[in-house]
Amino acid sequence: MIKLFDSHTHVQMPQFDNDRDEVIKRSLDAGVWMINAGADNETSIKGVELANKYNEGVYATVGLHPTEEARSDERRANGNTGWNYEFFKKLAQDKKVVAIGECGLDYYTRNNAEQKQALNGAEKERQKDLFVKHILLAKEVKKPLVIHCREAFEDLIEILELNVKSKMLNDLPGVLHFFTGNLNDAQMLLKLGFYFTFGGLITFSRDFDEIIKFIPLDRIMVETDAPYVAPVPFRGKRNEPAYVIEVAKKLAEIKGISFEEVCKQTTENARKVFGIIIP
Repeated sequence: MIKLFDSHTHVQMPQFDNDRDEVIKRSLDAGVWMINAGADNETSIKGVELANKYNEGVYATVGLHPTEEARSDERRANGNTGWNYEFFKKLAQDKKVVAIGECGLDYYTRNNAEQKQALNGAEKERQKDLFVKHILLAKEVKKPLVIHCREAFEDLIEILELNVKSKMLNDLPGVLHFFTGNLNDAQMLLKLGFYFTFGGLITFSRDFDEIIKFIPLDRIMVETDAPYVAPVPFRGKRNEPAYVIEVAKKLAEIKGISFEEVCKQTTENARKVFGIIIP
């Protein structure tokens, strides 16, 4: 019986090459279903292949992360590298693909002066153009967006508002994955119809308590973003989908509600947004 939905994870990545099946079994045995998000061509393909190994409980998204460079990779049998609309459209037709992404904007620069200079020009425009292409694909295939946004919420919201006016977003437009925006960002994105996911960061940082209290539970999902950002008590270890239970516990604590209520509502939100049939 499903208990929780890890709405954003990456079990198809190399960090799980030695025990991938065991990790998925631990998750499913714990009642945790998952969506493996694609971040480039290769992880999108592998995510779809992995999802199709399981009758239920494992799903995928396909897309190109905003900072992922187009690169040659002879290991890809299809020969596609970087952004290719038809390539991602074909992948998106698979019945186990539930969303387009992760896509979006990422202006984080690690205080590197050269990177900051690049972000003042062509790089920002490249990311914006790539994001709009994902929006167009999501509209065509009628699937929600999974959006990555880091230090770029002003530009992101501007793009989304323009696409609302031109009716290029779906009725359920998608999810802000691993949300790190401020309260004003959350208010504006709520008005645009978006949902929000929170991960292990909320188990050891109090920076998002106010935002979590503000966002209605019926617009929140939980995630791990595994193998990254493991929650307490697994800090410093490789993250995995089963650990999303700890995120749900902390979410319940912050909102002052029961763990069971968090499980029920966040799972219902995942079912609704991603169109997944859950018994």
